[in-house]
Amino acid sequence: MQYTLEKTDMQTKARAGFFETAHGVIQTPVFMPVGTQGTVKGMSPDELEDINVQMILGNTYHLFLRPGDDLVREAGGLHAFSGWRRPILTDSGGYQVFSLATLRKVTDEGVRFQSHIDGSHHVFTPEKAIDIQRNLGTDVMMVLDECVGYPSTLADATKAHERTLRWAERCQVRFTQTEPPHGLPQSLFAIVQGSVFDSIRRSSAESLVAADFDGYAIGGLAVGEPRSAMLEMTDLCTDSLPESKPRYLMGVGKPHDILDSIALGVDMFDCVIPTRNGRNGTVYTWQGKMNIRNQQYEHDFLPIDKTCPCPACQTFSRAYIRHLFQANEILGLRLATLHNLCFYTQLIEKARKAILDNQFGQWKQSIIEQLTPSFEEASID
Repeated sequence: MQYTLEKTDMQTKARAGFFETAHGVIQTPVFMPVGTQGTVKGMSPDELEDINVQMILGNTYHLFLRPGDDLVREAGGLHAFSGWRRPILTDSGGYQVFSLATLRKVTDEGVRFQSHIDGSHHVFTPEKAIDIQRNLGTDVMMVLDECVGYPSTLADATKAHERTLRWAERCQVRFTQTEPPHGLPQSLFAIVQGSVFDSIRRSSAESLVAADFDGYAIGGLAVGEPRSAMLEMTDLCTDSLPESKPRYLMGVGKPHDILDSIALGVDMFDCVIPTRNGRNGTVYTWQGKMNIRNQQYEHDFLPIDKTCPCPACQTFSRAYIRHLFQANEILGLRLATLHNLCFYTQLIEKARKAILDNQFGQWKQSIIEQLTPSFEEASID
């Protein structure tokens, strides 16, 4: 993978660039909607392409359990199986090490999972994570890592960091020993861990940079730590990562968190917030957040956002979409989700343009002032 840096903002560390994959060129910054099971919930591939989604994220753990990576390989890879023609990044399953704490056991060899679907037991090793992602044929693969929660002790964070480095090395070895089964190149990203401890974060980043991966993710944040700590660790990590490789902040997030993280030099983001909140009736506009289910929109025949080009805003009113939610009609969830993804895509596109125009610092501040405090509220779970 070759990352090309086009512009760095004069006032911040924000940067615009691009990198090429087998399924297209990715312009950064970029937001990746989460398609855990090989689909972004409620959305068709054509709908995502129409609002200019560049890349989606899938999950190795979930796709391994259902439908199974062997079946996906038989279908020709995840792109052919799902009908999505643009790039895909897959998480390695490492987050499940953290999130499914009651269903797993972690050792130096790997992770023993109990399936949340049928209770069956499986073992994920670094080698297994690579083999599954090879079968999936995704453009960007992630190493298997161990994430610790917040708060964490220095000892626990150090242990997880050291294990993550060993697993990253094993992933890289397996990656170099194997070939893409679908004949298209794949890239491998490493993941910086270390909780909120400066020394561990620096050590993690420096060790992984020395190993020369195709790109680098910042993991283990947005897991309960204060927002100030998340931004501090992100800033520290981007200072330690090379300018010549993509930087990916995993699991972030809210619009103002994305903008502040772009200012710190992050290129790639993913989060369930726009899709999950959309399914719960919360939609994002350039005037702030609104819950379309509220009674105040019963007689509101304006679009969600009159400046938005998405089909929900171009065709339907707030009153109609509220009615769909009240009637439990699936179309309401789909329209709100589509609108939110369009908002996020536009937010990222505007950020990129501001960087290229050398105006990102001023533009970011004006957007945050415009949207605060609405966007600082906690997202709907």
